[in-house]
Amino acid sequence: IMLPLLLSLLLVSAALPSHAAPVLKGHGGSDTKCPLTVKILDAVKGTAAGPMALALYKKTADGGWTQIANGMTDATGEIHELVPEEAFPPGLYRLDFDTKAYWMNEGNTPFHEVTNVVFEAHAGGHRHYTLAMLLSPYSFTTTALVSDVPH
Repeated sequence: IMLPLLLSLLLVSAALPSHAAPVLKGHGGSDTKCPLTVKILDAVKGTAAGPMALALYKKTADGGWTQIANGMTDATGEIHELVPEEAFPPGLYRLDFDTKAYWMNEGNTPFHEVTNVVFEAHAGGHRHYTLAMLLSPYSFTTTALVSDVPH
């Protein structure tokens, strides 16, 4: 009974249209100077996932990737000020998360060695981004909050 239900849910979710992340007006709190903020939640414990190492890469003209920043989420599962505005121009970016080290530290054996998210920044104008990840040892999901930058 559960397998047909799960398959039905999977098929329905795959058929739903996908849209770009919504753009919000303004950007508040401590993020007003952060072009990229990351928040990670541990779905097993129901708490923030921290500390976790991550690295930000920018796609180069020849198709390779150049690391431009790295950091560690804090106890709240967040990292602010990962990259300054001037080092975050329009382009294609990849954010790698060291999920294996996190899960091994938690006493779990994870499926993923590393998880990553590839995204295009500033395609529709200068914006700030909050990337949220919900993580378990065998799966992850992400969502993005895209905000206009006040002038």
